[in-house]
Amino acid sequence: MCEVRPPPRELPRQLPLELPVDTRLEAEDFLVGPANDRAFSMIDGWPAWPDPLLRLIGPEGSGKTHLAAIWAGRAGARVVPVGAVTADAVEELAAHGALVIEDADTGPRDEHALFHLVNVVRRRGLAGGASLLMTARTGPEEWGLATPDLLSRMRLSPSVAIGAPDDALLRAVLVKLFVDRQLVVDINVVEALARRMERSFAAARALIELLDRESLSDGRRITRAFALGVLDRHEARDDVNAGTGP
Repeated sequence: MCEVRPPPRELPRQLPLELPVDTRLEAEDFLVGPANDRAFSMIDGWPAWPDPLLRLIGPEGSGKTHLAAIWAGRAGARVVPVGAVTADAVEELAAHGALVIEDADTGPRDEHALFHLVNVVRRRGLAGGASLLMTARTGPEEWGLATPDLLSRMRLSPSVAIGAPDDALLRAVLVKLFVDRQLVVDINVVEALARRMERSFAAARALIELLDRESLSDGRRITRAFALGVLDRHEARDDVNAGTGP
């Protein structure tokens, strides 16, 4: 008599643990390519800046925070979000000398306080030990500024932009992101992803985070086939979501 066995139960997906990511922000960890070499040179060239104020512009995930951290370490700068620039804090912030204001184009802003801080920094100048680095994703025309004098100051300040990564830089970024998460993969995984994925720093970061999460959930190594399968599912979900919009 044939033995009838119940169908095998599907093993539950493992719950991924939120392990810390060892993101290194030293100068030797910054990957330089045609998209960011001018920005890196400007940061590296301080204090020989043409102006005490420099705007660093680049898309999400392009390395603005990394460059700001490099400069802050060299200049002894304090790093604050734009929301920390208030009327009561201007003098204290200016007294620090070197200052980084991150994401100047986002969140609530006290425009009058920011205008005052910019004026103090410009008045003291590099010779007086004042330097201000501001990071943003876009130019000041897109910040929604309601204070004409502040907009004028921002337009007149020098800026340096980070562009989209070329092939070599995108591959190097993927490798770094895998290493930051302590993920061991073959180089053919990197090559396959670089040929297929959206060409942006933000897309690279999101994809590696997704691969890390999916591999932990499935208990599988990140092979070429696994990585491309995850990428295909991710792109398919994006296509569906785009088609269900208003």
